[in-house]
Amino acid sequence: MNIFSTMSLSASGLNAQRQRLNVIAENLANSQVTRTPQGGPYLRKNVILEAQPLEDFSSLMDSPTKVAVTDIVESREGLTQEYDPNHPDANAEGIVTWPNVNPVTEMVSLVLASRAFDANVAAFKTARNMALKALDIGH
Repeated sequence: MNIFSTMSLSASGLNAQRQRLNVIAENLANSQVTRTPQGGPYLRKNVILEAQPLEDFSSLMDSPTKVAVTDIVESREGLTQEYDPNHPDANAEGIVTWPNVNPVTEMVSLVLASRAFDANVAAFKTARNMALKALDIGH
């Protein structure tokens, strides 16, 4: 793997973690939204990451890979219902459906994504410094 592949891999990791951080922030911001423009409560979103080859036609066994966001999916699991007939979003039976966002889980995910982002920054800086040192070898 050459130095530019290393930097490209780190850059793809930075982009993936940035998107992950944005989705986590959106989940936290909407954790109490019981009515969205589409109708119903806000649904928690998950980022799907996948390793992909850096080069299109290289062998998959030996080629360096990058991280790519392949999808952002909404989860319907874990929606909670509560009886509150006075809530403006209650149905005819007085049931309110709340989002499936757990702020504690989202904060843990936020810390993990932030640390992964920081690790990619450190790897990128190290690769850049190595490239700069390599240029100084001949001097």
